[in-house]
Amino acid sequence: MPYIVELTKQNEQTTSNWSGGTTTQIAIYPKDAIYSEKNFIWRLSSARVELEESNFTSLPGIWRLIMVLEGEMRLEHTGHHSIYLKPFEQDSFSGDWETKSIGKVRDFNLMMAEGCSGELMAIELKEKTSSKLTIHNPNPDRYSKMTSAFYCVVGKLSITIDDTDVYELTQGDLLLLSPSKPTENLSITIANTGNSQAYIIKADIQYC
Repeated sequence: MPYIVELTKQNEQTTSNWSGGTTTQIAIYPKDAIYSEKNFIWRLSSARVELEESNFTSLPGIWRLIMVLEGEMRLEHTGHHSIYLKPFEQDSFSGDWETKSIGKVRDFNLMMAEGCSGELMAIELKEKTSSKLTIHNPNPDRYSKMTSAFYCVVGKLSITIDDTDVYELTQGDLLLLSPSKPTENLSITIANTGNSQAYIIKADIQYC
């Protein structure tokens, strides 16, 4: 098989407390990495910010991408930049910056150690519509591995890989898809199989 697939249902994910609310670890690589020990290459999580104002945990050596899923918030990075985020808007910043958030939200996070690159994209699917994508490593000479993550924010979805394997996702579920070879191209079809609008977050991560 030219790819590796892992489906993680919402009830299989772990939620813990942080200073501003709760956070759910959706995926971590390598699998035996421990977030508190900062020995991961990349990590996907979704947090609920329950305080009107909170300070982000310091994460030296980690680059962060954050996207708002519900609510609105302002991020203030001392000595750098400030930004106001509405649903499905995102920011990119260093984990060692002093960062303050204002506003109660649910968000989606990608954390990456040095030598790792990634991006987030929100995909909206109206009722009974679908979207076709191609998964490929844009820089296989630099990164020997790639993983694409598909996180169902709301709705009911099916993901078909290379017109053969079909996976069903509902709210909070995650599908990880990794080509077996860095030069492999995969065809993906995401379909809204529910009766209402659906949203999915696609995270592409390249690493060694």
